[in-house]
Amino acid sequence: MPLTNKQNKYLRGLSHDLKPVVMIGNSGVTEGVLSELETCLAHHELIKVRISGVDRDERRQMAENLCKQSNSELVNTIGHIAVLYRRAKEPVIKLPK
Repeated sequence: MPLTNKQNKYLRGLSHDLKPVVMIGNSGVTEGVLSELETCLAHHELIKVRISGVDRDERRQMAENLCKQSNSELVNTIGHIAVLYRRAKEPVIKLPK
């Protein structure tokens, strides 16, 4: 389900105080990274991912690929940080309509 502009803005506000919980280094996206991403999204719903070692276009592409592989939505990217959201089975975050 794509996020509306209002929902996206709300999630960006919630993500402001979060610290990155998944780090991607020079090795890129590995099975370990995908496993950790799944665990974090299931537990937190909204997470930050730090993508290091590549240029801006590659970071954006990597963030979009992470979203496809984890069935999540890309909320925002700033510098080396990408914010991802995936609704949990029992949602903790109440999105505006």
